[in-house]
Amino acid sequence: MAQHIEGRSGQYVPFGSYHCFAPAPLPLVPPVHFDGEMQLLLSSADRAVARLDGAALTLPNPDLFVYAFMRQEAALSSQIEGTQASLEDLFEYEAVPEAVAPHSDVTEIINYIQAMNWGLAELPQLPLSKRLVQGLHERLLASGRGAARNPGSFRQGQNHIGPPGCSIEEATFVPPAVPLMEPALDNWERYLHERDLPVLVRCAILHAQFETIHPFWGGNGRVGRMLITLKLCEEEILERPLLYLSLYFKQFRQEYYASLQRARDHGDWEGWIKFFLNGVRLTCRAALDAARRITALREELLGRAQSASRSSSPARLTEELFRHPYITFSQAALFLNTTNQGGANTVEALVQLGILEEAGRSGRTRMFAFRPYLDLLHETSDDLGPAIGGEDRLRPPLGTHSSQV
Repeated sequence: MAQHIEGRSGQYVPFGSYHCFAPAPLPLVPPVHFDGEMQLLLSSADRAVARLDGAALTLPNPDLFVYAFMRQEAALSSQIEGTQASLEDLFEYEAVPEAVAPHSDVTEIINYIQAMNWGLAELPQLPLSKRLVQGLHERLLASGRGAARNPGSFRQGQNHIGPPGCSIEEATFVPPAVPLMEPALDNWERYLHERDLPVLVRCAILHAQFETIHPFWGGNGRVGRMLITLKLCEEEILERPLLYLSLYFKQFRQEYYASLQRARDHGDWEGWIKFFLNGVRLTCRAALDAARRITALREELLGRAQSASRSSSPARLTEELFRHPYITFSQAALFLNTTNQGGANTVEALVQLGILEEAGRSGRTRMFAFRPYLDLLHETSDDLGPAIGGEDRLRPPLGTHSSQV
């Protein structure tokens, strides 16, 4: 049963010629109600996170999965905000940067990866805070469309959320004006360090409150999604950054926005938290499935490469392809510490084995794609797939309702 508690999340207040939202401070009043459904979802999500984190310890090379999952998240999170570049565009850029226009959407995905890596590296000495959030934002918007929107600085004016080109009066949601935003951010920062609720529930609350405050001119959604993973790493729930929710939020976009808005308008935090926990459960299940499939593919292709040649070069290069799914002759030579001709010969051998295929040219440089791996990543980044089975595929996630924002 949905909770409807007016004023629990805040209220709309007049500010000049418009109304904006004034968030209520955290923690929630009244506190989160843990009914049977909530307890079941929390238990299931906790187990799913523990299984994912534990599985990373048994994988032959867990860094391969960090590499793949972080890049999937960077592409998906950017696509939610309108970026057109794909995961494959990113891999092509990493192989041959000159093949991609310098101001293309790929730079936004690169910025996301750099911001996330910076945040993970900073956590041991700089806990989650407004300062760390500003550092994430500065790197996220270092170039691309957001570069002119004060990277690293909280907004000093009013923003609003709605269809492109809409006026503030037509907006779907108007975040707090600056005099209301600043104390709300201070309260949010204090709540970052509370331990009053299970960490997954706090992640749900912190994410929603950050999106409500909307403290930047642009990039709020991407920073807000980064914070979920960073919080789980900060509290050592995850040993490695393997859990990302952008695919879930993208696949159930209407429910995502509707759940957030119900929490604001009607105080239905329970509905939002259930939606979030269900996303954690499904995303962990999908990540485990992807990890198993990548492991099986790696074993199969390494076996194929090893049996096809007395030389170790095909197998060594196949292993490297899981970090560099696009490759050139000169890069192959560098990875194998051999001549350009030696690199070219090994690439051609993998083409014959069906492990690589030619993907085009950049000037005179021939590029080759690790197609079996790229196809697998496309499958796991387009749909939660096996994580949602049977009846789950035919209904909205738990905690959602039929009403729309």
